[in-house]
This record gives sequence, structure tokens and C-alpha cells, in this order.
Amino acid sequence: MTKRFLTFAGIAVFALALTNCKDKAKEAETTAAEETAEMTAVSTKYLADAANSTIMWKGFKPTGTHTGTISIENGVLTMKGDAIESGTFLIDMNSITVTDIPAEKEGNAKLTGHLKSDDFFHVEQYPSSAFTVTGFEMKDGKGMLSGNLKMKDAENNITIPVTITENGDTVTLTSETFTIDRSKWNVKYGSKSFFDDLGDKFINDEFELQITLVANKES
Repeated sequence: MTKRFLTFAGIAVFALALTNCKDKAKEAETTAAEETAEMTAVSTKYLADAANSTIMWKGFKPTGTHTGTISIENGVLTMKGDAIESGTFLIDMNSITVTDIPAEKEGNAKLTGHLKSDDFFHVEQYPSSAFTVTGFEMKDGKGMLSGNLKMKDAENNITIPVTITENGDTVTLTSETFTIDRSKWNVKYGSKSFFDDLGDKFINDEFELQITLVANKES
């Protein structure tokens, strides 16, 4: 009975891991950092509305998932016609929250503190991350935004699909859900890219992000 139970449990964990992998969004194309885009005289400048902008995240491990949010600290976006021309946004890493565990539960504070520790994002040393636009193009009818994402002590260029909505003096940029590989930004805890003795105690390198950025025309 015990042997059968252990076999079944092992299969269940493996199946859950496969399901989690299957359910993850497509990984953003990631390359070396590139030269950033510059504002021109004919572009229109917008300032990020931090209170109405957010980043949602989702992390995966064999036994399940965790979700949460991160706030945008400030930023500038320039538009040339209906296309993104340039921009830089700071991400407040101290604002990391966990949403799948009730706020009053001990586990919420424990996980939030661990994510902020030097095991993960080391927010005491790296309180902000940054995204700087390097390019924008329409591809197969879809807007593709490229930019350098600097997180901790590493910087890589990522390309993500986005939708741009203009409403009067407000522009809303909404990304599709995408994944990035945290190991490329030296976030090492529980990563099989850095440790080979984790067994089923690993945490997936890929985690999901979904960005909603609201920006208002500079007056």
C-alpha cells in the first residue's frame, strides 16, 4: 500500500509540474542589451500614472503557483503618431505583494519577505528595476515592444506583444502575459540553472508577467 501510494504521489507531482509548464505563457524573446531609443522633436510626451499602473506576476513550482503584483514607480513614454518611440520606467521592487495567500496569514509576510531578500530580488541593494524602450514595430498585426530590462546586477533586452489604447490625453499600454527566465538576471534561489541537487524542491526559472501602464500627456 505504501509503495503504491508513493508511486501515485510521485506521478501526481510530476503531472502537476507538466501542467504548470504547459499553462505558462510564451517566453519573451531575450537577447543582449541594446542601444536605447531617443525622443525626437515631433513626438508627444506622456508621464506614467503610477497609481493606475501595475505589473502582475505568477511564479511556478512543482507543487503549485504563487501570484502577486509589483508597482511602477515612475516613467516617461513618448509617442510618434500611434507608435511608441521611446520611454523609461522604474519598477519599485519594494512594492512586491503576494495575492494568493490572504494578507493576514503568516505565510503571506513570509513569502513577501523571502522574495525581497537576497535569495531572490535583494531589494535592499536593488530597490528599483528599470525598463528602457529600444524599439517598437508592428508584426503580423501585433505591436511588438522591445526594451532593456535591468534587474539586480543584470540587463537583457526583451520583446513583448502589447496593445496601445489612446483615450484623449491618456495612453494605456497593455502587454500580453509573457514569461521571462529569472536565471538570466541572476535570481538564483531554487533554480536548476545554478544548482543540480534540488530534486523536486526547485522553483521554475520562468515566471509570468503582465503589464498595464497608464500614462497621461504632459501638460
